[in-house]
Amino acid sequence: MNPRSFIAQTLIVVPLFLLVELLACQAVAQEWTRFRGQAGSGIGGENIPSVWSDSENLAWKTKLPGKGSSSPVVWGDKVFLTAFSGYGLSAEEPGDRADLKLHVICLSLADGKILWDRQVDPSAEEQNASKRVVDHGYASPTACVDSENVYAFFGPSGLVAFSHEGQQLWRRSVGTKTAGFGAAASPVLWDDLVIINASIEDGAVYGIEKSTGVVRWRTGEITKAWTTPTLVTLSAGNTELVVNQKEAILGLDPQTGSRLWSCDAIEDYVVPCVVADGETLYCSGGRSNKTFVVKAGGRGDVSESHQVWDASLGANVTSPVLLDGHLYWSHDKSIALCLRASDGEMMFRERMPTRSRVYASVVSDGEKLFLTTRDAGVLVLAASPEYKQIAVNKLGADGEMFNATPALVGPSLLIRSDQNLYCIRQD
Repeated sequence: MNPRSFIAQTLIVVPLFLLVELLACQAVAQEWTRFRGQAGSGIGGENIPSVWSDSENLAWKTKLPGKGSSSPVVWGDKVFLTAFSGYGLSAEEPGDRADLKLHVICLSLADGKILWDRQVDPSAEEQNASKRVVDHGYASPTACVDSENVYAFFGPSGLVAFSHEGQQLWRRSVGTKTAGFGAAASPVLWDDLVIINASIEDGAVYGIEKSTGVVRWRTGEITKAWTTPTLVTLSAGNTELVVNQKEAILGLDPQTGSRLWSCDAIEDYVVPCVVADGETLYCSGGRSNKTFVVKAGGRGDVSESHQVWDASLGANVTSPVLLDGHLYWSHDKSIALCLRASDGEMMFRERMPTRSRVYASVVSDGEKLFLTTRDAGVLVLAASPEYKQIAVNKLGADGEMFNATPALVGPSLLIRSDQNLYCIRQD
């Protein structure tokens, strides 16, 4: 039932204070506060159009002051996004390293107007603009946001907090090492902490106080993990922080960073997020595209006791969506992939309309799947284990690249390219 219809039908019998709570819960559900939205599930939005173009169901389009692969996040009527400019815009002519600028940007969700653009000076340890670095750029991690502040991570240039009005509050380094394509892990919020996986920058995960930028805890020996951590609430009510890294899935205490359990897993670097269904964790990654399914809540080495199944199917870079007992990927090798969540049985494996590598993860409104390609538009599929193509929707000019995972909030689908931010809404 539509939430507004439910509220209208129950208005005469629901006490006022309960109605206020119900409306508040609905409002919270409309936020998109981190990479892949609520709990990192990639699921949100309502009444998202199936078809759009530069002339149909396009609410607004905003030219951005820089490039980037990070996703937009939303709180209330504000959209927050990171970008970079001045250097590394192309591998052939990267420009002067001294001109590199990092940006935290705030836009209006209603009309796309840029409300403020704050520049952050990069660390001297930022990588030079090689072909691999330029492929993603210097603004790949997605920010996270709460009711007061937005927290943006720039790898070796650190974690920085701004108020919703654009005032810089603090900045914290979490290591300056670099590797491969650069930074990727995005920060997440828990209680009064910002948690960031700085495996690449410092071989560690950090818990940092939101209000001050002070390090509450640091847990080391985090190996080759570009993944954004996942917070899992157990049936007993306690929360675990899950980090998938090379050779092991780790369960940590988010309050202290202490290790609770580990499970042998992917013998390679890891990029995709862990997706949780209650206490069941779906963990993929590695160049061999493996998926391991384990149960949270154990203690010590749980490789024998808590593993459910594993399969040589999954993805190296992109994270899946879990819907109605099935896992869906926009696979980085330009394949639409579906596995049955109970046992890893493949339901479909279909070529996407591109030969280019795919870096954006699939998102869903619960009824449709949105699979973003870099250069051939967004493939829209029915959220069904039977492959059903609905549309392929293209935006922008030839040569415009789409690396970022979209955001869904209310009736809006936000799609970011290396040049523009687009808002799709029903006309």
